[in-house]
Amino acid sequence: MYTLGLNCCFSPPTEDIVPGLPQWFFHDASAVLVHDGHVVAAVEQERLNRIKHTNRFAGDAARACLAQAGIKLGDVDSVAFFFDEAWTDKELFHQYTEHPGVGIRWARDLITARFAEALEEDLPEERLTFVAHHDSHAYSAYPQSGYDDALVVVMDGRGEEESSSVYTANGDKVELLATNTPENSIGHWYTAGTELIGYGLFDEYKVMGLAPYGDPDTYAAALAPLYDLLPDGDFRLDFTKLRTTMFRTGFTPRRKGEPFEQQHKDFAAALQQVTERVATHLISHWQRVTGHRRLAIAGGVGQNCTLNGKLLAGGTFDDVFVHPAAHDAGAALGAALKVQADTSGRLTRRRVRDVYWGKPLPAPDRTAETLARWRGFVEVERLTRTEQRVAELLADGKVVAWVQGRSEFGPRALGNRSILADPRPEENRQRVNLLVKKRETYRPFAPSVQAENVREYFDIPEGATVSDFMVFTVPVREHHRAGLGAVTHVDGTARVHAVDRAVNERFWLLLEEFEARTGVPVLLNTSFNNHAEPIVDSVEDAVRTFLTTGLDHLVVDDFLVSKPTTGRPLTDLVPVLEPYARIERRVDAAKNESAWVTGNYTKAKRIPVGARTALLLERFDGVRTLGELGLDAADPADADVLDEVEALWGDRFLDLRPR
Repeated sequence: MYTLGLNCCFSPPTEDIVPGLPQWFFHDASAVLVHDGHVVAAVEQERLNRIKHTNRFAGDAARACLAQAGIKLGDVDSVAFFFDEAWTDKELFHQYTEHPGVGIRWARDLITARFAEALEEDLPEERLTFVAHHDSHAYSAYPQSGYDDALVVVMDGRGEEESSSVYTANGDKVELLATNTPENSIGHWYTAGTELIGYGLFDEYKVMGLAPYGDPDTYAAALAPLYDLLPDGDFRLDFTKLRTTMFRTGFTPRRKGEPFEQQHKDFAAALQQVTERVATHLISHWQRVTGHRRLAIAGGVGQNCTLNGKLLAGGTFDDVFVHPAAHDAGAALGAALKVQADTSGRLTRRRVRDVYWGKPLPAPDRTAETLARWRGFVEVERLTRTEQRVAELLADGKVVAWVQGRSEFGPRALGNRSILADPRPEENRQRVNLLVKKRETYRPFAPSVQAENVREYFDIPEGATVSDFMVFTVPVREHHRAGLGAVTHVDGTARVHAVDRAVNERFWLLLEEFEARTGVPVLLNTSFNNHAEPIVDSVEDAVRTFLTTGLDHLVVDDFLVSKPTTGRPLTDLVPVLEPYARIERRVDAAKNESAWVTGNYTKAKRIPVGARTALLLERFDGVRTLGELGLDAADPADADVLDEVEALWGDRFLDLRPR
């Protein structure tokens, strides 16, 4: 039995379903194909349309999943959508009311229409099932934990009418015990605090990384009236008064791009502390009631690795499982698993060890052909001892992008689309943050370590399963902190990623070779992307990110890619505007014209460009090179235009391709 899980909004590829569609409206689009309880493929739509956290219809992701299985939509027995149908139509009703110029179509009709457009196949209406949102999350976590019984906790911004849900799971049975309302949302609480520190939706993890730099006691008394820990695991958490409360303390909101003051760090610490207290209160009560010694977590709050680490170390549970796709993309998985369980009467339970469920790399000969097209912009060497050579480069201080096999599913999985560096020099953290990721220097990186050595370097409770994913923040053992300066956070912790040889042998062997040269079976690891784009998926994505960052080398399969000392100019490349990019112009009262490049999705970045660049962009035809469009790399008069074109390439509003 095939079931296709689906999480997305209903927008076609090139525009939102309504103007200014909110970012939160069914974000992190994805598709997951499940066959008899086992995952065949899972792809996040952002990896393919290259829009971070996209809520466009997941047609590309669905097509990729079906291709991996070698089937068509007609071979799928059911499609499972990750929200309740009536609630979804109610949310559409609100959007249609605010945008009277948009035609009215309901969720069921929209899903079938989008499938017909994306896959050129009709989806029979009776094959479409809607699953309650928190049920979708719960069924992503419990079956894949491999537990025979567990307390299952879902915490996020909101589902239909709940923001946290607690389940008891025994064998094939998952039973809802309690919920809390959106007015007391832990997820909304954290997002509201995130905004006060100059970040926005989807930036909550940045606040988690900032919190260890602050003192929670600075604002503990001010935040105390905003929450109550009530009997029976219940709680009150009023995120609506957070701004007013902080205003009264004299706190100054940080603006994006401004430096962090101590008040911002202290507030981040206090925000995290309240989150941990409320979540622990809820979870501890229901552990006492049910007696479960194992915990499975899903929902967006499940990506708070610091909270997860404290739950793991707290002694209340013998083991804790957090899905690496605990966010809404993972709800597509849970929706599919629930529909299959409801249909068959059986719930397949098996510990997930890896989520390399995405698109695979092409055959080596095809990869070689792709890389050869970039001749003059890159140098390519085919390796015979790949792990040994890469370990030598890393030990020599190089920063290397590592692309192997099938891409990962979810933000907490690592190993096949990664940026790697030596974990020992503390300056490597700043180097990777600034030159590659182009982000704040305080942000921590994960250490990847061989699973058999993880407890030597990191404090993980005895008896707890060593996680294959970057889902727990745990203490670095004190005698190793100085030697792991690039991956040890300011509070002596790290978000550890354990690598089992049976799960990812090639990456394990790379760690083995690095240890042979340095004595340390650990590498700095972060997902392979930059500030402007999702994690890379294809070989083409990898080359583009390599050329627009400060990476030293790229390894794709067994190909080592380097930057030549003297390469070909950008004017030899063919420019193409991305499908989502658009040019905006404005003429002021004095008839001065300004121009920007932006995206056709909510809150897209706006990049100012000069008049010559704007005119050039309108002449892109996907055939002529920049040189053939009139730019000369040797002409100083064209330098500013070329700089703006290169910046737009780095910000992913245009692509530059070899002919």
